[in-house]
Amino acid sequence: MMDSDVFVQSLQDLGVDFFTGVPDSILGGIIAELMNRRLYTPAVREDEAVGMAAGAYMAGKMPVVLMQNSGLGTSLNTLISLNMIYRQPCILIVSWRGQGGKDAPEHLVMGEVMPQFLDTMKIPHRTLTEKTATDDFRWIAEIYKKQQIPVALLITKGVVKGLHP
Repeated sequence: MMDSDVFVQSLQDLGVDFFTGVPDSILGGIIAELMNRRLYTPAVREDEAVGMAAGAYMAGKMPVVLMQNSGLGTSLNTLISLNMIYRQPCILIVSWRGQGGKDAPEHLVMGEVMPQFLDTMKIPHRTLTEKTATDDFRWIAEIYKKQQIPVALLITKGVVKGLHP
């Protein structure tokens, strides 16, 4: 299991300097670490967070948006009609709720279709593992810089240390 401070530092080492999003239990440790570092700007909705990230990018920042996968549905129009069309890159850190059919019922449908959903939106994605973390971070930075589109790093429960052991 990766510590939240190591995860956040890995993003900062890539040059990420703007963090926003909507809380989720899988992302709780990461968000707590960002708040400790005074780096997190909370959003009310995921589409708002994506818009804030676009503004941060236009101001010269490298943004990250944290959300659970249900938030992808909420942010679909913003991601497609703003980020993809106008080359407004952001790194999406997405908790994969409902993966493998294990979670609360409201997460199961999105959990099942999330990779195909991202493929349909033409958003490159990878699932973070502790073993591949270095390559995963390098990959998202490369896609972000070369393609200038959103790129998603999916996080499953237990890969990054949460608030509660």
